[in-house]
Amino acid sequence: MSLHTAAPHTDGAAAKAAAARTRDWLIASAAAIIALIALYAVFVDNGSLISATGSYLHEFAHDGRHLFGAPCH
Repeated sequence: MSLHTAAPHTDGAAAKAAAARTRDWLIASAAAIIALIALYAVFVDNGSLISATGSYLHEFAHDGRHLFGAPCH
């Protein structure tokens, strides 16, 4: 019996699947971070962050607060 073992065979399909899972996880994480920033801007910030960018964006966020039932006045 030999003490030598063959080198493990790396499967290209398994590596591609792992890369795809990692890519999907990164995309989902980025989307979650963007969603949390948007929720902060609409609900918690109450317009002070958005008002610096211009009237149109401020009014859009203001209407979003009304749409979601968040108090803003």
